Amino acid sequence: MLRIHFDDYEALRAHGQETYPHECCGVLLGKTTPGEDNSEAINHVHQIVRAGNTRTDSAHNRYNIAPGELIKIQRQARALSLDIVGFYHSHPDHPAQWSPTDFAEAHWLGCSYIITAVEQGKAVLTNSFLLSGTTEDDKKFEDEAIQIDIAPSLAATAQHNQKGQE
Repeated sequence: MLRIHFDDYEALRAHGQETYPHECCGVLLGKTTPGEDNSEAINHVHQIVRAGNTRTDSAHNRYNIAPGELIKIQRQARALSLDIVGFYHSHPDHPAQWSPTDFAEAHWLGCSYIITAVEQGKAVLTNSFLLSGTTEDDKKFEDEAIQIDIAPSLAATAQHNQKGQE
């Protein structure tokens, strides 16, 4: 399962609308925790990071995050005591379903891969897929439920409470 705050969910969808008719891409930072009864793991998103799509040959239906940018994002995560728990990108005028290219280029086992369909510049459907397996040879995408948290973040609540006490 993927847990993401409403604001981050809306921000990654808006990113797809902004880059239309090209694909957007970004990274999900957070923590992975075991589910109830140590069953399915939950990727908790604490922050999304926009990335530049370096594909110049077919940016309308492909994306690539430059290795240097990915390393920078990984360092940013480490500084925040977070991990990379997934990636997101958009599919302009194409379903929110992974493509053979998406699968071939997915290598982060245990990570969530979010895809937003953007039709005529409007984000319409967002799906998530968990890359499971133990090696490149047995990896597979599994449909993944998305839980959208609407309650304010703990930081925002603490800040609001502190202002009320002043």
